[in-house]
Amino acid sequence: MIVRSFKDIEGTDRHVKAASGTWESKRIVLAKERVGFSVHETILYAGTETSMWYANHIEAVVCTKGEAELTDDTTGKKYTITPGTMYLLDGHEKHTMRIKEDFHCICVFNPPVTGREDHDENGVYPLLTEPEPEPA
Repeated sequence: MIVRSFKDIEGTDRHVKAASGTWESKRIVLAKERVGFSVHETILYAGTETSMWYANHIEAVVCTKGEAELTDDTTGKKYTITPGTMYLLDGHEKHTMRIKEDFHCICVFNPPVTGREDHDENGVYPLLTEPEPEPA
C-alpha cells in the first residue's frame, strides 16, 4: 500500500515545472509504482496557452478549480472546462488549452509517465519507461 499527499511531493523530483513556464505538475503515482497508470495534480497558469498532443498516451482530466477553453485542434471545436468537468483524450487528439483562471486538475495517464517528461516542440510527451526490476 502506498500513501502520500501532494504536499509531500512539493519540491521533490515528482514536482515538475514545464520548461515553457505555463504549468506545473505533482506526479503522485508514476510508472515506477508499476500499476499501469500515473496520476498527477496539474496547474496551468491563467493567461497562458499550451498546445499538446499525447501521441503516446491516453489522458483523462478532471477539473477541480479554475476555467479553461479546450480546443480540438483537428475539428476546431471548443469546450469550456470548469470544476467537475472531465475530458478524455481517447483518440490522441491534438488540443490547445487557453487558461482563463488558474486551472487545477487531476490527470490520469496510460501508459504511465515516469515523471521526467515535458512537451516537445510538437506538444508530445516522449514514451519513456522504467527499467524492469531485478528478480528477487
